[in-house]
Amino acid sequence: MSSLFEPWSVRSLTVPNRVWMAPMCQYSADVAGPDTGVANDWHFTHYTSRAVGGAGLILLEATAVSPEGRISHGDLGLWNDRQQAALTRLAGAIRERGAVAGVQLAHAGRKASSQLPWEGGGPLGGEERPWPTVGPSPVPFAEGHPAPHELSEAEIAEVVEQFAAAARRALAAGFQVVEVHGAHGYLIGEFLSPHSNHRTDGYGGDFAGRSRLALEVVSAVRAVWPAELPLFFRISATDWLPEGGWTPDDTVRLAGELRARGVDLLDVSSGGNAAGVRIPTEPGYQVPFAARVKAETELPVAAVGLITEPGQAEKILEAGEADAVFLGRALLREPYWPRRAADELGATDAPVPAQYERAHPRR
Repeated sequence: MSSLFEPWSVRSLTVPNRVWMAPMCQYSADVAGPDTGVANDWHFTHYTSRAVGGAGLILLEATAVSPEGRISHGDLGLWNDRQQAALTRLAGAIRERGAVAGVQLAHAGRKASSQLPWEGGGPLGGEERPWPTVGPSPVPFAEGHPAPHELSEAEIAEVVEQFAAAARRALAAGFQVVEVHGAHGYLIGEFLSPHSNHRTDGYGGDFAGRSRLALEVVSAVRAVWPAELPLFFRISATDWLPEGGWTPDDTVRLAGELRARGVDLLDVSSGGNAAGVRIPTEPGYQVPFAARVKAETELPVAAVGLITEPGQAEKILEAGEADAVFLGRALLREPYWPRRAADELGATDAPVPAQYERAHPRR
């Protein structure tokens, strides 16, 4: 049996393999009136095709816990009944096609109110219906971006409850995994990093203060998420800054705190919080961060980032550097990548839909 196609069990859930679809924003939700943030036919086709393609876990894109938590007008949301109903259909369809259905809950913080990427990706202009952004401190993400409103402690408490409320809706919609988005310079990551968090109260300053929001959100979500279902956390392992930012040492330290509060897996990415940094991208460039967390803590990890070939993914697992791999752009290019990987790696017992068996001679 290929390591990539071994099941992975956590709590009461078994994921059929270790090839997982990473959360990738589609920026394609409905944007009009009561349908704001509602999943549509694009999302149904996009996600169910990857489930049919053999990914063991489909983790939906960053799904905002509040209107002001959206990156763009096209973001999915999970703060009202219409959004929940659309995601209920989608989660059910993913499960029916043999994959585990998961959703990433997010708040964009100071990177909210942005244009769609193919329309420039910058801050929304006055005629584009912008909304006020928020953050730990009134520090703009980059030149030309607005300074966010500094959240009060009472407003922080509201954000924590918004995550918990969205988790309740995710459970009602039929998702089996929920991931808290603490990476890529969005709100929770902004609080973690001294680059963006200049507070002097209990939510800033030292590591304990800067990690307080992340841990409060995790505790609030774990309190409403069933004990038999797993909770993931996505982290940017480094800001890629020479000094004054979040570091791999911080990530290892936080991993222990997250595990103690009921997180079952750390989804290890990097970057996104500091504009203009140079990231040395190469195949598997983020895997060492995941490998270090796995080696130095008892928290399972998933690796992500320029993992593109079956043999490469297999070696990551065989070397013990991660428990699973998240594929991003590779699955955008090739929805059936897992089925090709099973053939290349000789995973003859990887399940194939009955409708497709005629295309697999090993059957």
